[in-house]
Amino acid sequence: MSLAVLKSRALLGMSAPLVTVEVHLTNGLPSFNIVGLPEAEVKESKDRVRAAILNAQLDFPAKRITVNLAPADLPKSSGRFDLPIALGVLIASGQLSVKNLDQYEFAGELSLSGAVRPIKGALAMTYGLTKEALQNDSVVPIVVLPAQSSMEAALVTDARVWAAHSLLGVCAMLRQPDSQQCVVAPEQVLDVDALALDWSDVRGQLTVKRALEVAAAGGHSVLMVGPPGTGKSMLAARLAGILPPMNESDAMESAAVQSSAGVFDISAWRRRPYRSPHHTASAVALVGGGSIPKPGEISLAHHGVLFMDELTEFDRKVLEVLREPLESGEIHISRAARQAVFPARFQLIAAMNPCPCGYLGHPTQRCKCSPDVVLRYQSKLSGPFLNRIDMQIEVPALAVSELNSTAVGEAGCVVAGRVGRAYALQIERQGVVNARLSVKQVDCFCTPDAAGLELLAKAMARLSWSARVYHRVLRVARTIADLDHKPEIGAQHIAQAIQYRRALMSA
Repeated sequence: MSLAVLKSRALLGMSAPLVTVEVHLTNGLPSFNIVGLPEAEVKESKDRVRAAILNAQLDFPAKRITVNLAPADLPKSSGRFDLPIALGVLIASGQLSVKNLDQYEFAGELSLSGAVRPIKGALAMTYGLTKEALQNDSVVPIVVLPAQSSMEAALVTDARVWAAHSLLGVCAMLRQPDSQQCVVAPEQVLDVDALALDWSDVRGQLTVKRALEVAAAGGHSVLMVGPPGTGKSMLAARLAGILPPMNESDAMESAAVQSSAGVFDISAWRRRPYRSPHHTASAVALVGGGSIPKPGEISLAHHGVLFMDELTEFDRKVLEVLREPLESGEIHISRAARQAVFPARFQLIAAMNPCPCGYLGHPTQRCKCSPDVVLRYQSKLSGPFLNRIDMQIEVPALAVSELNSTAVGEAGCVVAGRVGRAYALQIERQGVVNARLSVKQVDCFCTPDAAGLELLAKAMARLSWSARVYHRVLRVARTIADLDHKPEIGAQHIAQAIQYRRALMSA
């Protein structure tokens, strides 16, 4: 036959749209043309395909070759289409005969020697096509992927993945499909204590530790304000060690985002991501973008922690772009030719100094900043942005006696146990963590008793809180009650939640 039709997948945000690779051979002057809105790297595949076929000791047909990547209005990028194009040339020229070609999907970049090189987004691609097949009650196709990418793709439940080492190897597999075995993902036991930094390394700061425990249990965002060297960065780095473990669905979503960006590490499977961008990061680096939309730091931190140290050193415009994803849990990226939606349900942990010199309110160090300088410094954070941060806590300077103390702090595994129990209670009661409760769910699950309601009303009137802050305080109070195993929110829980919003930063 002079026509071969194979299936592959493109990557567009978090979706993996089907791409039909049509290869047609006809008589005429030898040529090789690729159509279907290919990017430069796809156009270059014709040289890689020609060299790979010849170096595999196969014949490259001296005919007019036309490759169509359908649909034509979907932009195609990367070298992932090398393998299906090469196989299409071999099938169309009669050198390879494949039965039931519709049951396979192919993706892989070819080297000039015919070896199959890894690609980005293997897990995201397999996750998308498997989900699509199950939703349509159809048979999950066999995905032929580079060997170095097949292990991460095999993590997807119900996926059928074949590992390809070379073009000749793929031809052999397709000739004898019954003798092939699907790749099996390795079984991994996640040892949180071995992977995470120890919570007990931080001396003192019991109040701050309690606040971060509440944040970990309810998925709340936190802003820590304090002088330099008080342990803000240490605590943030150790927060991932006390977070509740991810379920299969959350782990797959997080891994798919990282796979699409090419940064997924299979050894980190089911570990909550921890991202800490430098304060010089641009808005595009933080939220994602580019001519070909790629996930940014907030999406790479999906279901994990985004730590922003020296918060006031970030450009104000960069911080303002966080306002929407903090509320919605996703980011919409629109470009002239492409649009993409990336998930961004991250837990924001931020740290800053109280003033430019860092010693405002320090018990022993004298602050050298004037009130106007302090006001300008703190005004770098807008009121609407601060409104979206659940907890704003002070991290005081440590006394020498606390630093020299030999007392061992509470182990991270003990704290993680309490956090896990409170998290399980929230999921059983409402299906989401308290930080993600809707307004209707807040009215249903976060109603305090009479004393708590009276205390909250007084605080709101005195501090001039907005409705958003009001609901966020209720969510935090609900988490505190869950940690105390109390079905009802009491005045003591409301008081503690109010304490976790500093008056200076309560705009």
